[in-house]
Amino acid sequence: MNSALLPFHPGARLPASAKLLKRGERVLEPDVYVTPYEGRPVVVKDYRRYAGTPMAPLARLLVWREARMLRHLSGWRHAPMLLGTAGGLLLGMEFITGTALGGEAAQAGTAVFRQLRSLIAQLHAAGITHNDLHTSNLMVSGGTLVLLDYASAMRLPRWMMRLPLLRELRRSDLANALKIQQRLTGRQITGQRAQVVAQRGWVTGVRNGWKRFYRWAKA
Repeated sequence: MNSALLPFHPGARLPASAKLLKRGERVLEPDVYVTPYEGRPVVVKDYRRYAGTPMAPLARLLVWREARMLRHLSGWRHAPMLLGTAGGLLLGMEFITGTALGGEAAQAGTAVFRQLRSLIAQLHAAGITHNDLHTSNLMVSGGTLVLLDYASAMRLPRWMMRLPLLRELRRSDLANALKIQQRLTGRQITGQRAQVVAQRGWVTGVRNGWKRFYRWAKA
């Protein structure tokens, strides 16, 4: 994808009409804007506050990884279209018109959650784990569910998905989807699905260790 598709360069300012959607507050979290481009709105993830800092290589890696994932998913109507990158610290993508899944819950019924589980299965069949499913990353657009934010996604050969850690990542994607369904509908998850949601001890230990490291790094 040619970076020229984005009309920005590392030192450029976004247009005055650009609207801030989300201020990056956590480590390596970008500022996210929606801005007009060629008569339509586009989303821009802006990591430029890390330019010239020791975090810049990691920010560039995040941009590269998400752009690579969106290229791979090109044509899949459940992911936004990549528009390009600029300067290694800007990522532009299609703006999805719709409503965050949380806002659609009352009208969506169970169909949207079946669709969500189906999309996760499609990603896993392609050797992809999303790794960051939550309601703000799920948009309902014209009855179609669109998954956003692939900065944490991984794509590996399908045979590797059988490895214990990768199996756990797949299980975690499905568990997050079921937790979202339970939270938005108020219905308890039972049977085999409840076993999927139940977190394993070693996973809890790893995640708690990561949280401690994250708090230390942020401090």
